[in-house]
Amino acid sequence: MALSIVRTALGAMLFLSAVQAWGQTYPAKSVRIIVPFAPGGATDIVARIVAQKLSDAWGQTVLVENRAGAGGNIGAELVAKAAPDGYTLLFPSGSVLTANRHIYKTLPFDSDKDFAPITNVASGPQVLASANTVAAKDLKELIALIKGKPATFGSAGVGSQVHLAAESFLYSAGINATHVPYKGEGPALTDLAGGQIEFLVPNLAAAIGFVGAGKIRALAVTSRQRAPQLPNVPTVAETLPGFENLGWFGLVAPAATPRAAIARVHGDTVKVLDSAEVRRRLYDLGMAPVANAPDEFAKAIRDESQHWARIVRVRQVNVD
Repeated sequence: MALSIVRTALGAMLFLSAVQAWGQTYPAKSVRIIVPFAPGGATDIVARIVAQKLSDAWGQTVLVENRAGAGGNIGAELVAKAAPDGYTLLFPSGSVLTANRHIYKTLPFDSDKDFAPITNVASGPQVLASANTVAAKDLKELIALIKGKPATFGSAGVGSQVHLAAESFLYSAGINATHVPYKGEGPALTDLAGGQIEFLVPNLAAAIGFVGAGKIRALAVTSRQRAPQLPNVPTVAETLPGFENLGWFGLVAPAATPRAAIARVHGDTVKVLDSAEVRRRLYDLGMAPVANAPDEFAKAIRDESQHWARIVRVRQVNVD
């Protein structure tokens, strides 16, 4: 019996030593971060900031690879089925892991079982913006305009964070509009600037350049407080009390990825997000670092999924 205990303890010690040693050598080669959306959107922008800093910290190439399509599901499936060795990571926006399970009848992955949460990297509001050709000069006028005649709004794709933000606004305002999905925020913003669609609720990180250049009109931000980057733009809640909608972007790995790799990516990402330079860059994009622990991140994903289940059902957001 005593010999068995000694063997068990020795085995545990050897395993722990192996894990620690593995963690010290990781990463020994380049790492891929899959962004499940097209280049130019907020997910892509934030992912590239983090990837560059992780590359500097590790002395290894951290490659951002865009695999857009199906509301982020194509990129997510790739990572879910990738080798769980820490060398392929997913950088999703919140909707991929929280809302898509309610939007799509079938998914090629299980959001709860196929991924190991690492950390919520950053969070920030969206901005409800209209084309300059739209007559409405504020949110109240836009709501009245939509009530009076059909309107079109764009998104980064069905079920994307940008789509859900718009649906949440329409739900709260008690109005309807025609959805025009795009393959990413960039193309949607370009068409909004060109007047092909009437409004859009993009992440502030992707839209702030268009707003600053006067290419689109910012009517309201979706946070409870006004965004310091756009102090003269009111909140949606000033017109629709209680409204709030924030977007986030995080890091997850395939479910069976070694704990040592998860710990290394988490720890180094937290250090990256704590740097003055990255905080400033995120601030300029209208975002703030989150850097929570893996278990906290996992709980937040579960809680947000329940929130979107109701919006998706009421707004009938679904894909066969």
